[in-house]
Amino acid sequence: MVGMSITSRRSLLAVFAASAASVPFSGLAAAPARAAESIHAVEPFAGATGLTSARSSVTLPPLDASYFTQVTLSTPLTATVLPGTPARTEVTSGGRRVALLTHGARTVVLPGPERTFTENKKPFVDDFQRTLQDGWGSSPGGGNWSTLGPADTDYSVQPGTGVIALTTDYASRHASVRDGEITDVDVRSVARFDKVPTGQACSYALSFGYQDTHNNYRARLSFTTGGDVQLRVEKEVADAVTQLTSATTLATDVPAGTDWTIRVRREGTRIRVKAWRSATAEPSAWAVDVTDPTFGKGRVGLRALANDGCTNLPVKLLVSHFEVSAANWATPPTVTHGDWVRVLPEPFDGNWTPAIEEIVRGWAGSTAPDVLAHAAMFLAGAPAVVAGSGPAKDKQVLGESGYGYLDPEGYRYEGADFHEYMNVGWTFPDGAYTGPSSKQVGNLDCSGYTRMVYGYHMGVPMAAGQDTSGTRIPRKSRDMAEHAPGVRIDRTDGTNPPAAALLQPGDLVLFNADSGDDTPTVTVDHVGIYLGKDTAGKRRFLSSRKTINGPTMSDLGGASLLDGTGTYATRLHTVHRI
Repeated sequence: MVGMSITSRRSLLAVFAASAASVPFSGLAAAPARAAESIHAVEPFAGATGLTSARSSVTLPPLDASYFTQVTLSTPLTATVLPGTPARTEVTSGGRRVALLTHGARTVVLPGPERTFTENKKPFVDDFQRTLQDGWGSSPGGGNWSTLGPADTDYSVQPGTGVIALTTDYASRHASVRDGEITDVDVRSVARFDKVPTGQACSYALSFGYQDTHNNYRARLSFTTGGDVQLRVEKEVADAVTQLTSATTLATDVPAGTDWTIRVRREGTRIRVKAWRSATAEPSAWAVDVTDPTFGKGRVGLRALANDGCTNLPVKLLVSHFEVSAANWATPPTVTHGDWVRVLPEPFDGNWTPAIEEIVRGWAGSTAPDVLAHAAMFLAGAPAVVAGSGPAKDKQVLGESGYGYLDPEGYRYEGADFHEYMNVGWTFPDGAYTGPSSKQVGNLDCSGYTRMVYGYHMGVPMAAGQDTSGTRIPRKSRDMAEHAPGVRIDRTDGTNPPAAALLQPGDLVLFNADSGDDTPTVTVDHVGIYLGKDTAGKRRFLSSRKTINGPTMSDLGGASLLDGTGTYATRLHTVHRI
């Protein structure tokens, strides 16, 4: 954190070690600071218990004597230039590495207490504040809504309402969130039919554990021709429907246009369901409490159906609210290692000096927040931290971030820089001034996120725009690939992604991810920060993305991996060390 006191660092450390049995206090020497700002203490992440678990966390194991061995360093330290390009200097004490410096770069990797970085499913609400004539557009839960039915035009959105038009009897319409990794979930929806059906009933259901249209769970409300509302909980396996409980009549003589809420809470194999008129208080008791192990992970969404023989079509289901208040992924992305990334006041020129040795000794064993800890403090569920002084005094400088505000059709704008997240104007080293944007408060696009971590918090100079000097971090990822301060580690040969054999945590990973910018000279359009290898041994990075609405290390809307056949693995273009 920028220049806070040791006491403040201890307070904030609780955030990064919330689930640990105790917090190590070794090596609390401050990292080089950008400016003298104090930080208000905040509460730690929530504990990891079922559906109330933290959305994201950075945890340390319980206090151990090994934490303190890092600060017992020999005199003098030994500095050795390693073979290879770029040149690197390894610093050892008694044959044990205590720092790795890259010639021409400011970032330094040091061993320290092992940490675990984890991200889990982010809660979200969709109140359909957009206008679309064909489909439901972007979902706050990640990516676009997937809509299936006889015609795409059966789905539309007007401000405040997602519409499903039942124009053909006995043909289901399915709208689901593109996230098939959800296991435990607490989800609800609010919807109404615009008319009471005639001939045969119409149904509206909340789907969960959804594999496809033929395999899913659903909590279904059947609206009969007589105005009754009946609740059924069922599963469909290869088109065969099984009732998990007997049907229950919840109300009679219900007029058209009456909003009904369905809520499902699923934990493991236990499924609990309730439904009620939205204008009344939520019932305290669950109407259904059953167990079933058929489907594990799957999507959540909605289903609408006009039974064969419904005679007053079209009937419209009008959805005003869809909310996932808590959820877990089947396998949340997790990275565990003991690498800590610090930033020198100036690039290392290859000369191991007493001044640099003093800095490295001060860092040895330190658990003060580093580059990776700061980067994780913008993930889902990260608590807000407010600056106590400096140019961002009383403004939020850390905490869960979005990507950008919505256009009228519900798609996210890019363009949120670090100072816009904080809602402050900023004067850059060349005198250029950029004002705040009230619409982008709390948001960071991919390059804005990188600048927030390395520029604002770690003190690396930034440029207002392009900047070709190589001394300041440019505004856009395409310019970072060419002119960011530091050292290029690897680059594509034009056909294959770079091997990046010397990749280390904290490196910038830049991609030609085909964002839609067709300018011939543009080859890079996305940037992230390499985090480390996950539990599957795959190289995982952090970046801010439209699909998940903010910084992420997860795989929703594309795997955040440098290995495999995904977009980012195959489109890696440049690796750069600040």
